[in-house]
Parts: sequence; structure tokens; C-alpha cells
Amino acid sequence: MNDSAGSGPARDPLAWVHGSDAPEKSSLDLGFMALSDCASLVVAATQGFAQPYGLTLNLKRQSSWANLRDRLVSGELDAAHSLYGLIYAVHLGIGGVAPTDMAVLMGLNQNGQSINLSHGLQAQGVTTPEALDHHVHQSRTKLTFAQTFPTGTHAMWLYYWLASQGIHPLQDVDSVVVPPPQMVAHLQAGRIDGFCAGEPWAASAVKHNQGFTLATSQTIWPNHPEKVLGCTQAFVDQYPNTARVLVMAVLEASRFIEQSHENRRSTAQLLSAREYLDAPLDCIEPRLLGHYDDGLGNQWQDPHALRFFANGEVNLPYLCDGMWFMTQFRRWGLLREDPDYLQVARQVQQLDLYRQAAAAVHVSASHEDTRSSQLIDGKIWDGSDPAAYARSFRLHALADHPNRQARR
Repeated sequence: MNDSAGSGPARDPLAWVHGSDAPEKSSLDLGFMALSDCASLVVAATQGFAQPYGLTLNLKRQSSWANLRDRLVSGELDAAHSLYGLIYAVHLGIGGVAPTDMAVLMGLNQNGQSINLSHGLQAQGVTTPEALDHHVHQSRTKLTFAQTFPTGTHAMWLYYWLASQGIHPLQDVDSVVVPPPQMVAHLQAGRIDGFCAGEPWAASAVKHNQGFTLATSQTIWPNHPEKVLGCTQAFVDQYPNTARVLVMAVLEASRFIEQSHENRRSTAQLLSAREYLDAPLDCIEPRLLGHYDDGLGNQWQDPHALRFFANGEVNLPYLCDGMWFMTQFRRWGLLREDPDYLQVARQVQQLDLYRQAAAAVHVSASHEDTRSSQLIDGKIWDGSDPAAYARSFRLHALADHPNRQARR
């Protein structure tokens, strides 16, 4: 697959602070979950993008985000395909383990997650947001929705989307944690009424007639941040050159995936293998190419489908992206007080290291540290006043608001 042979550190030598850009550690164990958006790590590790930099990347599939977190924090994994919210929660001490200084090396992808509902709800005519809102507020039994990690992106998309439809995610429905590859089985068994997860599991539910896609994450926030290349700050401090060349290799792989339609197809084929997603190609390829079928008879080419590069727009670790997840932790009562949003984001987002890596492989990193976006509820997010943004929502679980109490 790699058509950029010969690219390596010698091609564009940069004078690093200590005089050598050779990686301090040549063999890295990288964690990933069986999701389509691990693609750039798989391509980097298997298609010759790491070797020119003196790196060997050993891919380690994890069974759950909690396992990935534990192994990342312990050092068993050097870096990983990670949920944005997982990295920030661990850093802030609300991630289920002792607080650990964490680092986001780069963004891996944007878009490409989905909210799916069961056939049981479909049979009851609950096939629109309005019908779901009505059902939730009229039914005597609470619906149960699954997401993949308590502070993860999927929990935040699910909560944000439900709240935008007038459904309080912590009061009007129940929420449970299920690893992504187990979502379809839980839906089939009737243990959940819906889920939010990454591909190919939403497409798989549709393909196997186990539910339908009601919303995509890109309808919540077009070009939203999703997975990142995450590690501990200790890894960056101990192996700065290694971290830099790792980003270089993954950036080149990200660029390769989007160089052609055929490269996306070959990436889908690669991902379908047993050691990666272990899923049929026809569940992976369509949505990787932006072709959507929601299981309700609607088909479309999504203008904001899963993307890995977009000339580097995807990969810059924007300060505002990290801050947004903290605003949602605050909104839903996971943080009792406002953190210093900007200071924390500057600690976690490895902007200088990323820009050095991007320059070395001729990827534009001239984008600003923040960006402006409009979400599904009409709110504008640009990172300028995160504390006020966290308090600006009608539905929330802020403990210091008298009309809503955070769950204890």
C-alpha cells in the first residue's frame, strides 16, 4: 500500500534541541480498539511508514476502553488509539484511575460515529427524534442506551444529542457501558434499546437487521474531534524523539489513506482482517467511503464522513477540542468545579511536538490553535469562554444550579 517509499528523517533533517532526531526507543506497543477509526495506526504499522524512522510498531488490540486505559497508564502500552475524553478524564482524575499527566500527540480522525436504535423501537414507530422524545416522556419504562466509556466521546455525543432533543440523558433514560464490538449482540438480546459507537458496529447492526441509524455524530458537530493518539506525559518526556517520529509516521499514513479512493478501499480490506476489526468488508467499506444506509430505506453520500487527514486539519491537536470535552464533563456533573480549561489543554495538547513532526513530513500546521464550530443546537463553540459555555445549556447536571442536581 505504501507508495511513498524513501520518505524518512534524512529527507528533511531538522536540528532538534539535543542534536539528534533518532528515536530513543525503537519498538513501541500501540493499543487500539476494533474500530474503523484505528485505520491510520494500522496502516502506519503494517505498510512501511514507520521503518524509515527507525520504528517498529506492535499493534495490541484491546477488549475495552477501560483495559486500554489501564495499560496506557501503567506503561504496558507506549501510546494508543484513544478516546479524547479518556485522556482528559485520566489527566483530571475522573477517569477511573489515579490522576496521571496525559498527552494528546495528534488527532487521528473526525466524524464517523453513530446513534442506533433497536428494531423494537422501530416497530413502535420511534424512527425520528421527535418520536423518541415523545416515547421517552410518555413511557413508564426507561429506555437503556449504551455508550463505550463513561467520559468517552460516545457518551458525550449521546448525551449532547439526547439533550438537544429535550431528553435529559441522566434522568430520562438509563446509560450503560458496553465495548464497541459487543453492541450488536446487546441490541439483539434486548439488553439495550440503542447505542452510540464507532464504525463498523453501527453499520453492522443495520447490515444484520438488528436496528437502524437515527443520527450520525457529524450531524451533532460537523468535523468533530474523535480519536487521538494518546500517551502519558511521562512517555513524551522520556522519549521526545520517539514521540515525534511516531507522529510523523502516523501523519504519513493518514495522508496516504486519503490520497485516493482506492487507498480507502485497500484500507478497509486491511482493517477487515481478524487481528484488527475481524468484521466483514461490507460492514466496513461503505461508511469508510461515506456511503450511508440507515436501515430505514434512506441512503446518502455523507459530506462529513469519517476522515483521517484533510491536509492536516484533522490532525492538529486544537486547544479548543480538548477544552470542549472538559465543558461537557462540567455540564454533566463529572467535574464539580471549573478547571483552568486553557491551562489544562495547553498541558495535554502537544502542539509544539506536533508542529515539528508535521513540518518534517511537509504537512501544513499553520492552522490556529483553536477553531469555531456550530453544533446541532445552534450553539457556537470556539473555546473563548468555556466556563460560560458549560453553564449555557438548558439541560445539565451542574451541582451549583438549583434546578438540576448532579448524581452523587
